[in-house]
Amino acid sequence: MSLPTTPDGKPVDPDIYAKVRDAIAEALGLDEDEVEMDARLIDDLGAESLDFLDIVFRLERAFDIKIPRGGVEAQSRAGLDENEVYELDGILTPLGCQKLAEAMPEVPEGEITEGFKSSEIPTLFRVATFYRIVATLLEEKSAG
Repeated sequence: MSLPTTPDGKPVDPDIYAKVRDAIAEALGLDEDEVEMDARLIDDLGAESLDFLDIVFRLERAFDIKIPRGGVEAQSRAGLDENEVYELDGILTPLGCQKLAEAMPEVPEGEITEGFKSSEIPTLFRVATFYRIVATLLEEKSAG
């Protein structure tokens, strides 16, 4: 089995990937081979909102890290000044779509488009999203 690469072409760390895949498979009652890097948690793997909490808990325990709740949306809003609008009435603005796409590079271009609702952000989550979050937090942790 060859390991997938990240959206920027970097090889995936096999140890991190294995633990992320295991945590997701266990939380969703799936076989490991059903959990692929580009699989969408809700649409492809059948996850529900409570499953996200279970996955986060398992990953935190497996890696001894703390995954911030709402981190992807908070990251996509980071750096906006007071005159920039991220969303209006629960719908992302073009700037909001751009910022969310930057925060979630594993999501294929075109999935975050005009009219995208902020309440739909969980539908974008992939196995690769959790891999990226864990890898980033571990990198930050090792940097001290």
